[in-house]
Amino acid sequence: MPGRNFLFIPGPTNIPERVRRAMDVPLEDHRRIDCPQTVLPLFEDLKPIFGTKTGRVFIFPSSGTGGWEAAMTNTLSPGDKVLQARIGQFSHLWIEMCRRLGLEVEAVDCEWGTGVPLDKYREILAADKQHKIKAVLATHNETATGVTSDIHGVRKVLDDLKHPALLYVDGVSSIGCIEFRMEEWGVDLAVAGSQKGFMLPTGLGIVGVSQKALEACKNAQLRRAYFDFGDMLRMNEGGWFPYTPAMTLIHGLRESINMLFEEGLANVYARHYRFGEAVRRAVAAWKLKLCAKDPKWYSNTVSTICVPDGFDSAQVVNHAYQRYNLSLGMGLAQVAGKVFRIGHLGDLNELMIVSAVAGTEMVLRDCGIMVEPGAGVAAAQEYLRGSFPAATMGGKRWLS
Repeated sequence: MPGRNFLFIPGPTNIPERVRRAMDVPLEDHRRIDCPQTVLPLFEDLKPIFGTKTGRVFIFPSSGTGGWEAAMTNTLSPGDKVLQARIGQFSHLWIEMCRRLGLEVEAVDCEWGTGVPLDKYREILAADKQHKIKAVLATHNETATGVTSDIHGVRKVLDDLKHPALLYVDGVSSIGCIEFRMEEWGVDLAVAGSQKGFMLPTGLGIVGVSQKALEACKNAQLRRAYFDFGDMLRMNEGGWFPYTPAMTLIHGLRESINMLFEEGLANVYARHYRFGEAVRRAVAAWKLKLCAKDPKWYSNTVSTICVPDGFDSAQVVNHAYQRYNLSLGMGLAQVAGKVFRIGHLGDLNELMIVSAVAGTEMVLRDCGIMVEPGAGVAAAQEYLRGSFPAATMGGKRWLS
Protein backbone atom coordinates (compact mmCIF):
# COMPACT_ATOMS: atom_id res chain seq x y z
CA MET A 1 0.00 0.00 0.00
CA PRO A 2 1.48 3.43 -0.92
CA GLY A 3 2.10 6.01 1.77
CA ARG A 4 2.91 5.27 5.40
CA ASN A 5 1.11 3.64 8.26
CA PHE A 6 -0.77 6.01 10.58
CA LEU A 7 0.09 4.74 14.04
CA PHE A 8 -2.50 5.73 16.65
CA ILE A 9 -2.34 2.89 19.12
CA PRO A 10 -1.45 3.78 22.72
CA GLY A 11 2.06 2.39 22.28
CA PRO A 12 4.38 1.75 20.67
CA THR A 13 4.18 5.34 19.50
CA ASN A 14 5.69 7.26 16.60
CA ILE A 15 9.48 7.62 16.73
CA PRO A 16 10.67 11.16 15.93
CA GLU A 17 13.19 11.41 13.12
CA ARG A 18 15.70 12.96 15.53
CA VAL A 19 15.46 9.93 17.80
CA ARG A 20 15.68 7.51 14.88
CA ARG A 21 18.86 9.19 13.66
CA ALA A 22 20.34 9.16 17.17
CA MET A 23 19.92 5.38 17.29
CA ASP A 24 21.39 4.87 13.81
CA VAL A 25 24.93 4.27 15.04
CA PRO A 26 27.37 1.36 14.68
CA LEU A 27 27.36 -1.07 17.57
CA GLU A 28 29.93 -0.09 20.13
CA ASP A 29 31.96 -1.30 23.07
CA HIS A 30 29.79 -0.72 26.14
CA ARG A 31 32.89 -1.09 28.34
CA ARG A 32 34.83 1.66 26.59
CA ILE A 33 36.36 4.23 28.88
CA ASP A 34 34.11 7.11 27.79
CA CYS A 35 30.79 5.23 28.00
CA PRO A 36 29.93 6.79 31.41
CA GLN A 37 29.94 10.21 29.74
CA THR A 38 26.82 9.05 27.88
CA VAL A 39 25.20 7.08 30.68
CA LEU A 40 25.65 9.08 33.88
CA PRO A 41 23.76 12.22 32.76
CA LEU A 42 20.77 10.06 31.80
CA PHE A 43 20.20 8.96 35.38
CA GLU A 44 20.00 12.58 36.53
CA ASP A 45 17.98 13.84 33.55
CA LEU A 46 15.32 11.17 34.04
CA LYS A 47 14.61 12.40 37.57
CA PRO A 48 12.61 15.54 36.64
CA ILE A 49 10.52 13.49 34.20
CA PHE A 50 9.60 11.16 37.06
CA GLY A 51 9.30 14.10 39.44
CA THR A 52 11.97 13.13 41.95
CA LYS A 53 15.12 14.74 43.29
CA THR A 54 16.15 12.26 45.97
CA GLY A 55 15.17 8.97 44.32
CA ARG A 56 17.09 6.80 41.85
CA VAL A 57 16.09 5.83 38.33
CA PHE A 58 17.15 2.47 36.89
CA ILE A 59 17.17 1.58 33.19
CA PHE A 60 16.59 -2.12 32.46
CA PRO A 61 16.73 -3.75 29.01
CA SER A 62 13.12 -4.95 29.17
CA SER A 63 9.54 -3.92 28.60
CA GLY A 64 7.46 -2.15 31.22
CA THR A 65 6.47 -5.59 32.52
CA GLY A 66 10.09 -6.14 33.47
CA GLY A 67 9.90 -2.88 35.39
CA TRP A 68 6.90 -4.22 37.30
CA GLU A 69 8.82 -7.37 38.21
CA ALA A 70 11.86 -5.38 39.29
CA ALA A 71 9.71 -3.19 41.54
CA MET A 72 8.07 -6.14 43.27
CA THR A 73 10.99 -8.56 43.63
CA ASN A 74 13.42 -6.01 45.05
CA THR A 75 11.16 -4.72 47.81
CA LEU A 76 8.89 -7.57 48.96
CA SER A 77 9.13 -11.06 50.46
CA PRO A 78 7.23 -14.29 49.77
CA GLY A 79 3.72 -14.15 51.25
CA ASP A 80 3.65 -10.38 51.62
CA LYS A 81 0.19 -8.89 51.12
CA VAL A 82 -0.45 -6.31 48.42
CA LEU A 83 -3.52 -4.23 47.59
CA GLN A 84 -4.47 -3.59 43.97
CA ALA A 85 -7.59 -2.40 42.14
CA ARG A 86 -8.51 -4.26 38.97
CA ILE A 87 -9.68 -1.39 36.74
CA GLY A 88 -8.59 -2.76 33.37
CA GLN A 89 -6.43 -5.30 31.60
CA PHE A 90 -3.06 -3.91 32.66
CA SER A 91 -3.94 -3.64 36.34
CA HIS A 92 -5.26 -7.20 36.00
CA LEU A 93 -1.92 -8.37 34.58
CA TRP A 94 -0.08 -6.73 37.47
CA ILE A 95 -2.30 -8.67 39.90
CA GLU A 96 -1.52 -11.91 38.09
CA MET A 97 2.23 -11.20 38.22
CA CYS A 98 2.06 -10.60 41.97
CA ARG A 99 0.31 -13.94 42.47
CA ARG A 100 2.86 -15.76 40.34
CA LEU A 101 5.64 -14.20 42.41
CA GLY A 102 4.16 -15.72 45.57
CA LEU A 103 2.50 -12.62 46.97
CA GLU A 104 -0.93 -12.50 48.60
CA VAL A 105 -3.12 -10.10 46.63
CA GLU A 106 -6.19 -8.32 47.89
CA ALA A 107 -7.77 -7.45 44.57
CA VAL A 108 -10.55 -4.88 44.42
CA ASP A 109 -12.70 -5.49 41.38
CA CYS A 110 -14.02 -2.27 39.88
CA GLU A 111 -16.21 -1.41 36.94
CA TRP A 112 -13.97 -0.97 33.91
CA GLY A 113 -14.05 2.68 33.02
CA THR A 114 -13.55 3.82 36.61
CA GLY A 115 -10.31 4.64 38.39
CA VAL A 116 -8.61 3.51 41.57
CA PRO A 117 -11.36 3.56 44.27
CA LEU A 118 -10.00 5.82 46.99
CA ASP A 119 -12.87 5.15 49.40
CA LYS A 120 -12.43 1.38 49.11
CA TYR A 121 -8.66 1.69 49.54
CA ARG A 122 -9.28 3.78 52.66
CA GLU A 123 -11.71 1.21 54.06
CA ILE A 124 -9.32 -1.71 53.49
CA LEU A 125 -6.23 0.07 54.77
CA ALA A 126 -8.05 1.40 57.84
CA ALA A 127 -9.03 -2.17 58.72
CA ASP A 128 -5.42 -3.34 58.33
CA LYS A 129 -4.49 -2.57 61.94
CA GLN A 130 -1.49 -4.93 61.93
CA HIS A 131 -0.14 -3.43 58.69
CA LYS A 132 -0.04 -6.76 56.89
CA ILE A 133 -0.44 -4.90 53.58
CA LYS A 134 3.12 -4.10 52.53
CA ALA A 135 2.40 -2.69 49.07
CA VAL A 136 -0.36 -0.54 47.62
CA LEU A 137 -0.50 -0.74 43.82
CA ALA A 138 -2.12 1.84 41.56
CA THR A 139 -2.25 2.05 37.78
CA HIS A 140 -1.89 5.74 37.00
CA ASN A 141 -3.15 5.45 33.44
CA GLU A 142 -5.11 2.30 32.57
CA THR A 143 -4.32 1.93 28.87
CA ALA A 144 -7.13 -0.53 28.22
CA THR A 145 -9.94 1.78 29.34
CA GLY A 146 -8.53 5.28 28.89
CA VAL A 147 -8.72 6.07 32.61
CA THR A 148 -6.30 8.16 34.69
CA SER A 149 -6.42 7.69 38.46
CA ASP A 150 -5.65 10.07 41.31
CA ILE A 151 -2.27 8.96 42.66
CA HIS A 152 -1.99 11.92 45.02
CA GLY A 153 -5.31 10.79 46.46
CA VAL A 154 -3.91 7.31 47.15
CA ARG A 155 -0.97 8.83 48.99
CA LYS A 156 -3.32 11.02 51.04
CA VAL A 157 -5.22 7.91 52.14
CA LEU A 158 -1.98 6.26 53.26
CA ASP A 159 -0.80 9.38 55.07
CA ASP A 160 -4.15 10.02 56.76
CA LEU A 161 -4.09 6.49 58.14
CA LYS A 162 -0.34 6.59 58.89
CA HIS A 163 -0.06 3.33 56.99
CA PRO A 164 3.56 2.35 56.21
CA ALA A 165 2.90 0.41 52.99
CA LEU A 166 4.99 1.29 49.95
CA LEU A 167 3.16 2.93 47.04
CA TYR A 168 3.81 1.36 43.62
CA VAL A 169 2.58 3.08 40.44
CA ASP A 170 2.33 1.83 36.88
CA GLY A 171 3.14 4.94 34.86
CA VAL A 172 3.87 3.14 31.59
CA SER A 173 1.39 5.16 29.52
CA SER A 174 1.58 8.35 31.59
CA ILE A 175 5.18 9.22 32.50
CA GLY A 176 6.56 11.65 29.95
CA CYS A 177 3.04 12.62 28.81
CA ILE A 178 0.92 13.34 31.88
CA GLU A 179 2.22 15.27 34.89
CA PHE A 180 3.83 12.87 37.34
CA ARG A 181 5.11 14.04 40.73
CA MET A 182 6.81 11.02 42.23
CA GLU A 183 8.28 12.77 45.25
CA GLU A 184 5.40 15.13 45.99
CA TRP A 185 2.88 12.29 45.73
CA GLY A 186 5.00 9.96 47.87
CA VAL A 187 5.35 7.32 45.17
CA ASP A 188 7.94 4.73 46.17
CA LEU A 189 8.24 2.82 42.91
CA ALA A 190 7.18 4.12 39.50
CA VAL A 191 7.43 2.12 36.28
CA ALA A 192 7.70 3.50 32.74
CA GLY A 193 8.42 1.98 29.33
CA SER A 194 10.46 3.36 26.46
CA GLN A 195 7.80 2.86 23.78
CA LYS A 196 5.26 5.42 24.99
CA GLY A 197 6.05 8.94 26.23
CA PHE A 198 9.76 8.41 25.63
CA MET A 199 9.06 7.91 21.88
CA LEU A 200 11.43 4.95 21.50
CA PRO A 201 11.13 1.34 20.37
CA THR A 202 10.08 -1.16 23.01
CA GLY A 203 13.01 -2.41 25.03
CA LEU A 204 13.67 -0.26 28.10
CA GLY A 205 11.91 -0.66 31.42
CA ILE A 206 12.60 2.50 33.42
CA VAL A 207 11.97 2.38 37.17
CA GLY A 208 11.96 5.26 39.63
CA VAL A 209 12.79 4.20 43.19
CA SER A 210 12.43 6.27 46.37
CA GLN A 211 14.88 6.18 49.26
CA LYS A 212 12.23 4.41 51.34
CA ALA A 213 11.99 1.70 48.69
CA LEU A 214 15.78 1.35 48.54
CA GLU A 215 15.76 0.83 52.30
CA ALA A 216 13.09 -1.88 51.90
CA CYS A 217 15.41 -3.72 49.49
CA LYS A 218 17.69 -4.61 52.40
CA ASN A 219 15.11 -6.98 53.91
CA ALA A 220 13.23 -8.12 50.80
CA GLN A 221 13.42 -11.88 50.28
CA LEU A 222 11.82 -12.43 46.87
CA ARG A 223 14.38 -13.92 44.53
CA ARG A 224 15.79 -11.80 41.76
CA ALA A 225 18.85 -11.92 39.55
CA TYR A 226 18.57 -9.99 36.30
CA PHE A 227 16.43 -7.30 37.94
CA ASP A 228 18.49 -6.87 41.13
CA PHE A 229 18.58 -3.21 42.24
CA GLY A 230 21.75 -3.95 44.21
CA ASP A 231 23.67 -4.88 41.07
CA MET A 232 22.37 -1.76 39.33
CA LEU A 233 23.33 0.49 42.24
CA ARG A 234 26.89 -0.79 42.31
CA MET A 235 27.45 -0.58 38.56
CA ASN A 236 25.42 2.56 37.81
CA GLU A 237 27.51 4.53 40.28
CA GLY A 238 30.34 4.59 37.76
CA GLY A 239 28.14 4.84 34.68
CA TRP A 240 28.09 1.12 33.88
CA PHE A 241 25.52 -1.70 33.82
CA PRO A 242 25.76 -5.21 35.30
CA TYR A 243 25.14 -6.77 31.86
CA THR A 244 25.16 -5.73 28.23
CA PRO A 245 22.99 -2.59 27.92
CA ALA A 246 20.85 -1.70 24.91
CA MET A 247 23.19 1.09 23.82
CA THR A 248 21.28 1.99 20.64
CA LEU A 249 18.20 2.61 22.79
CA ILE A 250 20.32 4.50 25.31
CA HIS A 251 21.37 6.90 22.53
CA GLY A 252 17.73 7.24 21.51
CA LEU A 253 16.74 7.91 25.12
CA ARG A 254 19.30 10.70 25.31
CA GLU A 255 17.72 12.38 22.29
CA SER A 256 14.14 11.86 23.44
CA ILE A 257 14.96 13.46 26.80
CA ASN A 258 16.55 16.36 24.93
CA MET A 259 13.32 16.82 22.98
CA LEU A 260 11.17 16.74 26.13
CA PHE A 261 13.38 19.33 27.82
CA GLU A 262 13.48 21.57 24.73
CA GLU A 263 9.67 21.60 24.58
CA GLY A 264 9.44 21.98 28.34
CA LEU A 265 7.67 19.38 30.47
CA ALA A 266 4.78 21.73 31.30
CA ASN A 267 4.25 22.27 27.56
CA VAL A 268 4.44 18.52 26.92
CA TYR A 269 1.66 17.94 29.47
CA ALA A 270 -0.43 20.79 28.05
CA ARG A 271 -0.02 19.44 24.51
CA HIS A 272 -1.22 16.01 25.58
CA TYR A 273 -4.23 17.58 27.28
CA ARG A 274 -5.10 19.50 24.11
CA PHE A 275 -4.85 16.45 21.89
CA GLY A 276 -6.82 14.31 24.32
CA GLU A 277 -9.53 16.96 24.49
CA ALA A 278 -9.64 17.26 20.69
CA VAL A 279 -10.32 13.53 20.41
CA ARG A 280 -12.92 13.68 23.18
CA ARG A 281 -14.74 16.47 21.38
CA ALA A 282 -14.70 14.41 18.19
CA VAL A 283 -16.20 11.45 20.07
CA ALA A 284 -18.95 13.70 21.46
CA ALA A 285 -19.67 15.03 17.96
CA TRP A 286 -20.01 11.43 16.74
CA LYS A 287 -22.53 10.90 19.56
CA LEU A 288 -20.46 7.99 20.87
CA LYS A 289 -19.37 7.37 24.44
CA LEU A 290 -16.01 6.92 26.09
CA CYS A 291 -15.31 3.90 28.24
CA ALA A 292 -14.22 6.27 31.03
CA LYS A 293 -17.32 6.82 33.13
CA ASP A 294 -16.58 10.33 34.39
CA PRO A 295 -14.59 13.32 33.10
CA LYS A 296 -12.39 13.19 36.21
CA TRP A 297 -10.94 9.95 34.83
CA TYR A 298 -10.40 11.03 31.22
CA SER A 299 -6.95 10.11 29.98
CA ASN A 300 -4.83 12.53 27.98
CA THR A 301 -2.88 9.72 26.31
CA VAL A 302 -5.56 7.31 25.11
CA SER A 303 -9.28 7.53 24.41
CA THR A 304 -11.17 4.24 24.64
CA ILE A 305 -14.35 4.60 22.58
CA CYS A 306 -17.46 2.41 22.85
CA VAL A 307 -19.14 1.20 19.68
CA PRO A 308 -22.95 1.07 19.64
CA ASP A 309 -24.71 -2.16 20.57
CA GLY A 310 -24.77 -4.63 17.72
CA PHE A 311 -21.38 -3.61 16.32
CA ASP A 312 -18.04 -5.34 16.75
CA SER A 313 -15.14 -3.02 17.53
CA ALA A 314 -12.68 -5.60 16.18
CA GLN A 315 -14.21 -5.03 12.76
CA VAL A 316 -13.56 -1.30 13.15
CA VAL A 317 -9.90 -1.86 14.04
CA ASN A 318 -9.32 -4.43 11.29
CA HIS A 319 -11.02 -2.34 8.62
CA ALA A 320 -9.01 0.73 9.63
CA TYR A 321 -5.78 -1.13 9.06
CA GLN A 322 -6.71 -3.04 5.94
CA ARG A 323 -8.50 -0.23 4.11
CA TYR A 324 -6.72 2.94 5.27
CA ASN A 325 -3.43 1.74 6.81
CA LEU A 326 -4.60 3.29 10.09
CA SER A 327 -3.62 1.48 13.29
CA LEU A 328 -6.13 1.81 16.14
CA GLY A 329 -6.06 -0.05 19.45
CA MET A 330 -8.13 -3.19 20.02
CA GLY A 331 -10.49 -3.68 22.93
CA LEU A 332 -8.93 -6.00 25.51
CA ALA A 333 -10.36 -8.70 27.76
CA GLN A 334 -13.70 -7.58 29.29
CA VAL A 335 -14.14 -4.84 26.70
CA ALA A 336 -13.02 -6.86 23.66
CA GLY A 337 -15.42 -6.27 20.77
CA LYS A 338 -17.01 -3.35 22.64
CA VAL A 339 -14.39 -0.59 22.32
CA PHE A 340 -11.56 0.62 20.17
CA ARG A 341 -8.77 2.94 21.22
CA ILE A 342 -7.14 6.04 19.77
CA GLY A 343 -3.70 6.65 21.22
CA HIS A 344 -2.72 10.32 21.35
CA LEU A 345 0.66 10.32 23.06
CA GLY A 346 4.28 10.88 22.22
CA ASP A 347 5.47 12.64 19.09
CA LEU A 348 2.26 14.22 17.74
CA ASN A 349 1.08 17.55 16.36
CA GLU A 350 -2.31 19.03 15.45
CA LEU A 351 -2.48 17.73 11.90
CA MET A 352 -1.60 14.22 13.03
CA ILE A 353 -4.49 14.30 15.49
CA VAL A 354 -6.89 15.59 12.83
CA SER A 355 -5.77 12.81 10.49
CA ALA A 356 -6.53 10.21 13.17
CA VAL A 357 -10.00 11.67 13.69
CA ALA A 358 -10.69 11.91 9.96
CA GLY A 359 -9.55 8.36 9.31
CA THR A 360 -11.56 7.00 12.21
CA GLU A 361 -14.65 8.84 10.98
CA MET A 362 -14.31 7.20 7.55
CA VAL A 363 -13.87 3.78 9.15
CA LEU A 364 -16.92 4.17 11.38
CA ARG A 365 -19.12 5.02 8.41
CA ASP A 366 -17.69 2.16 6.35
CA CYS A 367 -18.58 -0.21 9.21
CA GLY A 368 -22.18 1.04 9.36
CA ILE A 369 -21.81 3.31 12.38
CA MET A 370 -23.38 6.30 10.71
CA VAL A 371 -21.73 9.24 12.36
CA GLU A 372 -22.34 12.58 10.67
CA PRO A 373 -19.70 13.15 7.97
CA GLY A 374 -17.17 15.74 9.11
CA ALA A 375 -18.68 16.18 12.57
CA GLY A 376 -15.74 14.80 14.51
CA VAL A 377 -13.18 16.45 12.26
CA ALA A 378 -14.85 19.85 12.63
CA ALA A 379 -15.09 19.52 16.41
CA ALA A 380 -11.42 18.58 16.71
CA GLN A 381 -10.30 21.27 14.27
CA GLU A 382 -12.18 24.07 15.96
CA TYR A 383 -10.97 23.09 19.40
CA LEU A 384 -7.36 22.84 18.23
CA ARG A 385 -7.58 26.19 16.45
CA GLY A 386 -9.11 27.92 19.42
CA SER A 387 -6.71 26.45 21.97
CA PHE A 388 -3.49 26.94 20.02
CA PRO A 389 -0.82 28.47 22.30
CA ALA A 390 0.37 31.98 21.51
CA ALA A 391 3.53 32.01 19.39
CA THR A 392 5.78 34.62 17.90
CA MET A 393 5.89 34.37 14.10
CA GLY A 394 7.54 36.93 11.84
CA GLY A 395 7.74 39.47 14.65
CA LYS A 396 3.94 39.34 15.25
CA ARG A 397 1.93 37.78 18.00
CA TRP A 398 -0.39 35.15 16.54
CA LEU A 399 -3.39 33.48 18.07
CA SER A 400 -6.06 31.51 16.26
